[in-house]
Amino acid sequence: MRKKLLIILGPTAVGKTDYSIDLALKYGSPVISCDSRQIYKEMSIGTAVPSASQLSAVKHYFIHSNTVSELYTAGQYERDALSLIEKLFSEGHDTLVMAGGSGFYIDAVCNGLDDVPVCDPQIRASLMSRLSSDGVESLLPDLKRLDPSTYADIDLSNGRRVVRALEACLSSGKPFSSFKTHSRKERDFDIEKIGLTRSREELYGRINGRVSRMIDDGLVEEVESLAPYRDTAALQTVGYKEIFTYLDGGCSLEEAVDSIRKNTRHYAKKQLTWWRRDSSVKWINL
Repeated sequence: MRKKLLIILGPTAVGKTDYSIDLALKYGSPVISCDSRQIYKEMSIGTAVPSASQLSAVKHYFIHSNTVSELYTAGQYERDALSLIEKLFSEGHDTLVMAGGSGFYIDAVCNGLDDVPVCDPQIRASLMSRLSSDGVESLLPDLKRLDPSTYADIDLSNGRRVVRALEACLSSGKPFSSFKTHSRKERDFDIEKIGLTRSREELYGRINGRVSRMIDDGLVEEVESLAPYRDTAALQTVGYKEIFTYLDGGCSLEEAVDSIRKNTRHYAKKQLTWWRRDSSVKWINL
């Protein structure tokens, strides 16, 4: 009988944490987090990490396991997560529970990533600095010139994706698209994906309430403490970017909070669009 990995996915604020903990308790499994921001120990409030009581209910992996000062990629997550999954299965688990909202990380575990070359950290730092100071629009002419295929395919408003493609071009001297083989890697365990949804009105209400709690819990102070790292990839995140704009004097706190709510709703829609293309997801309306 093959081992099984249950992946709980869905838009931000839908209720993945509670659902995954209940499922983990049922199967005697830990929860393997698949969130590209909750891994950073300096980022708690703005990433909505599980509460102390939730973390104590079952063991969690990849929560506060890394630091924002060190680059951590989806490729590294693929290697680390698969190593952990293999270890847990060898210890006697038949079913493991993974939960998160990072589609790229989930795809990395399920299907594997293409072997994109390791990139020059100085090139990345330079591109991230341009992204922070001049916006993603400043990078687009370079990407169009160096790799028109990727330019035509990716979300050009996603600064991190644009930087990733450009740094691969500049580090290797080859187009980023030349490394994309789209070949699926086989796993020696079964994968079942459970997608959680709610009505749009309820989901947006939960998002608005979460943002209010983040402000009450000290999001502004958390972002202030991360100022030395504001140009890192980790901080190019909804909830942090808007507060940095407020701290820079670019808007009022009320305007920043409104922007966080709006951008989080937009992010939730993008998450759902990402997963709706996957016919293997079994959807549950909470």
